[in-house]
Amino acid sequence: MTQNILINGLSEQSLPANDRGLAYGHGLFETIALNGSQPVAWQAHLARLKEGAARIAIPLPDNIDQLLEEDLSCLLAQQSSDRSSDKSSDISSEQDHSVQRQVLKITITRGCGGRGYAVDDTVSINRVVQLSAFPQYPDNPAENGIVVRLCRTSLALAPQLAGIKHLNRLEQVLARAEWHDVSIREGLVLDTEGFLVEGTMSNLFWSQGGVLYTPQLDRCGVNGIIRQRIISIASQHGIALHQGLFTPEVLLVADEVFVCNSIIGIWPVTGTVLPQNQRPEWLVGPITRMLQSQLSAEGIY
Repeated sequence: MTQNILINGLSEQSLPANDRGLAYGHGLFETIALNGSQPVAWQAHLARLKEGAARIAIPLPDNIDQLLEEDLSCLLAQQSSDRSSDKSSDISSEQDHSVQRQVLKITITRGCGGRGYAVDDTVSINRVVQLSAFPQYPDNPAENGIVVRLCRTSLALAPQLAGIKHLNRLEQVLARAEWHDVSIREGLVLDTEGFLVEGTMSNLFWSQGGVLYTPQLDRCGVNGIIRQRIISIASQHGIALHQGLFTPEVLLVADEVFVCNSIIGIWPVTGTVLPQNQRPEWLVGPITRMLQSQLSAEGIY
């Protein structure tokens, strides 16, 4: 599937060079799973987008929900038209399924401005909405689990930016550049004080003795939508959950470990490399499976 993009509601492929998202990372993004025409956890993503915009001084229009819904409808209509006009071959059931599950990405920047950090209040934001193919995972990591590593790159403490998905992802890019071994699917990152934060693209959970743990994200990191849902499910099922500051050594005594995000859902972690060359391994446990089952029943993935 080719990538379909709208910029400010128009079929465009580029932003001006003086866009503040490019110049300063002054913007936000949301990555959303799409089942057919339905974006998964749409309201939760919009809520985080609005919270982030307020925190980094991006004035969203009052009708931003409507604009984004219209953008998505336009992209889906264009996609349907493109498929209908393609008479060269039939779409197989497997291909049709891949079309039904897609990735919706929304990017909001502060707009275009001149040199310097000051913002002209008359400048309008830029809104980018794009559809792309849903990634395929033939090794079925959700079932079989993954191996992760501990990254050397650490996340700076930035409470004002903690939790939101701002455009400055350079720390995550550098962390992901640390390895090329395809058998390692994710890297765990610490903050500059040595506490666990998250994965390069995911949030982190583990359990011990029936209690679920996850790093607190009030100093850095992204408060993922699936992370939020898992915390809610744990509460509904009477599973104790603790958020706090934890060093990587806590994983050595964990019963289960998993990572999650809006596209992969939950991937169990079955092995990792930690400091002092310790290589713990975990089985995929009952809490992980229950959470996967609950998310699946809710149509989240």
